[in-house]
Amino acid sequence: MKRGEKVVLASIALVVIFGAFRSVLHVEEQHERDIPFYSTAAPGEASKAMDIYRSNVCKRCHSMWSLKSMLQSVPAPMLDGIGSLRTEAWLYEYLSSPNPQQLLPSRLKKEYQMPSYAGLTDEDRHVLARYLASLKVQDWYLEQTRNSEYEKLTGKDAPK
Repeated sequence: MKRGEKVVLASIALVVIFGAFRSVLHVEEQHERDIPFYSTAAPGEASKAMDIYRSNVCKRCHSMWSLKSMLQSVPAPMLDGIGSLRTEAWLYEYLSSPNPQQLLPSRLKKEYQMPSYAGLTDEDRHVLARYLASLKVQDWYLEQTRNSEYEKLTGKDAPK
């Protein structure tokens, strides 16, 4: 074996050994691989709420479970983790308000602002509020979720 071949083999061996030690010594935190969003809603409740979500075409502006419409251009907040940011009572009040912008001002043009859902039945607003309140985010991802909502609502970077 020539000297150059020995150097190449030794280099490869060092890289393999270094990689093996690194993977043994460096244990990635589990949450880097987890999906940070989850729901605490019972399947029946989730199904009812999703029927209301679909029938009101909420996906036109909002994303849920990090899936957006390909045609979505409105920068509305995603609903993933909204239950970690807002309470069920607040969400019900927001959905019941004749003018949601009084509760949560929007920087969006009038045609893109959150419409009032006060016209939905009381039961539908309760179902939707309960479901939205059940959409949680893991603690390790909460700060990023708060920052994302702030940026969507204000158009500015979240304060540090």
